[in-house]
Amino acid sequence: MRWAWASAWRGARLCAAVALAMSLSLTAGRRDYKNRMDSMEAKQNSDISLWIDERQVRMFSGISMQVFAILNGHISPYILDPNFSHKLPTIPSEVGYVNFTWRSRKRYQYHFDTLTSSDPKLLKPPVLSIKTQGRVPKAPKEFSIFLICLGNNSGVATFEIGLVLKNGRNIPLKGTPLRLNLKKECAQRGPDPECDKKCANQGWCNEEKICQCPEGYMGQHCRTALCYPQCMNGGNCTAPGLCSCPPGYQGRHCEGGICSQKCLNGGKCIQKDTCECPKGYYGLRCEFSKCVIPCLGGGRCKGVNKCRCPPGLGGDHCEVGRRAGPCPRPCRHGLCRSGVCVCEPGWRGRFCHRTHGSSEESGEFKRPR
Repeated sequence: MRWAWASAWRGARLCAAVALAMSLSLTAGRRDYKNRMDSMEAKQNSDISLWIDERQVRMFSGISMQVFAILNGHISPYILDPNFSHKLPTIPSEVGYVNFTWRSRKRYQYHFDTLTSSDPKLLKPPVLSIKTQGRVPKAPKEFSIFLICLGNNSGVATFEIGLVLKNGRNIPLKGTPLRLNLKKECAQRGPDPECDKKCANQGWCNEEKICQCPEGYMGQHCRTALCYPQCMNGGNCTAPGLCSCPPGYQGRHCEGGICSQKCLNGGKCIQKDTCECPKGYYGLRCEFSKCVIPCLGGGRCKGVNKCRCPPGLGGDHCEVGRRAGPCPRPCRHGLCRSGVCVCEPGWRGRFCHRTHGSSEESGEFKRPR
């Protein structure tokens, strides 16, 4: 019983790691995510919410935070990402269930309309600890989704979970039905007489001659490392949380590119010698502007002959308005260029304060004598 309990404990911890990987987008840091969740959580008093609670996450992962799939009637943006399922790693064989908590003081009916396995001979369809249809409880209530491998073969199977949520007026919650297609590893768990010799990466052989893997590894002989989130752009997980990146990529998860020359004008290196240019720029290094007429006053090109102007300036090329500069006095109707006022059409004078046709002494400023 001791090894079975230990296996369940490790599975629960890995389960939480999977849930965390699902919840945290690659571009959001833990602090930003927590601050955003804290501000939204204050409103979590009436509409529907679905989450993994802080107690469970802290117990399994050591991180004190809640992980939300739905918060106050809003589905988390990362779940709505069409590529969300492709970004997730395969759920390891040690993970046999995922626990969620939900509640809604508003009336919501739920229906798990899809619970399927792509390979029923390897993985049973997901099993719920609650009915597939019913009402979302008013008070927080936990339920489980069990992922049961048959144990006769080893391999990876895809399973789908579909969830429909409708309010009291029978109107679906925006973003539903949810459709998640995830992958689950199943390992043949028959006894191996040479278990003692084959368990790798500090795995150990239990009483039934089956390898028990430490955190961060999975597989029949604990030879497969786990990375959360998974390595991107063809990178390989060589140790827990460590990706080996292919040529041209870098970063903890191989998410960034390597460019031999720096991308210009705010461009971002996304793969080997390839820049992703902001609006208004193009070229291998984003060195070319789509603005044939240059943007004035420190403006930046944002489209074909369209400039994003700094405060105080306007017009397609930032040619309209006034901006403080190193001129002795503000240019009344023009722009300061290298200490000299460049006047708008129809205006003249040292500070663009005179109209064409006015006398030299007319206007607000007078020439010193």
